[in-house]
Amino acid sequence: MQRKQVNGRFYIGINSNKIEYKKILLVIKMAGNRQLPMDLLLVAGFVLITDIFVLLPELSGSFLRTGLGIFLVLLLPGYALTGVLFPAKKDLEGIERVAISFGLNIAIVPILGLGLNYSIWGIREVPVLTEFSIFTLLMCAVAYYRRSLLPEDEAFGVSFKTYYLSIKAEILEKPESKTDKIIAFILVFSVLASMGSLAYIVGNPKEGEHFTEFYIFGNNRTTGDYPTEFVQGENGTVTVGIINHEYRPMDYTMELRLENRSLPLPKGQKQISLGDNMSWEEPITFTPPLEGKNMKLEFLLFNGTDKTVPYRNLHLWINVTKEA
Repeated sequence: MQRKQVNGRFYIGINSNKIEYKKILLVIKMAGNRQLPMDLLLVAGFVLITDIFVLLPELSGSFLRTGLGIFLVLLLPGYALTGVLFPAKKDLEGIERVAISFGLNIAIVPILGLGLNYSIWGIREVPVLTEFSIFTLLMCAVAYYRRSLLPEDEAFGVSFKTYYLSIKAEILEKPESKTDKIIAFILVFSVLASMGSLAYIVGNPKEGEHFTEFYIFGNNRTTGDYPTEFVQGENGTVTVGIINHEYRPMDYTMELRLENRSLPLPKGQKQISLGDNMSWEEPITFTPPLEGKNMKLEFLLFNGTDKTVPYRNLHLWINVTKEA
């Protein structure tokens, strides 16, 4: 507070910066005295568990990995964003909140996917998981901050204990007719049957086409701008990638040939073993030993069963000139 004299009169001024600072301290103090919102904690917990199941090889084969991944993509980002946009209880009813979460999720997923598609990482498993996880956790943090700005009785929250006691009172304490009990039994049975069916479908997915992706990137990881002009003795580098969609572990052998003449490759790049849905990508450096124009540089990939006929093949046309 400041006291100033203007034209013989005294005025009292308040420093707005100090008020804003005190407001921030008050919000932090209020947030520290509150319990963390259970719904946001569950969302964050689901995200972290999904990351563990996807990234750990020991758990990546579990059907839970697929179920958690679907849940992460189809609901959690939208629910977290809904928490940011509507932090108060009065903003939305429960069923409206769920419906808007699904609607926002439908809008968010294509935008996130489009942005990732035009990035250097592309739409691959780990980049998609990383992007969705960071977005969801960030929205949870912002939603928690916005709720902390409201009085505790006005901020939205999910009290599982209250719901449990309410359901218990409805089922055990409220007298019901025989018809009500039959309807309740049918409803519970239908929900359990639906959950069981979903678990079976997720746990036993239908296999699609069996194939292997084999690709080459040029400079700056683009499908173009490949090194094609060389001076004899000059090195060239391309990025080669393999993705296993064979629904089983695969042992690959890769060869590099110039005009049917084998070029040396390190053992780690010649023999490659990949589990189902796993990928391998590394830069490969080569030195053309021959001089000539429009020479065929072949990248040959053999599978574990046939070492004579290439399973996949790619090629570039290169020119090699003498040293000046």
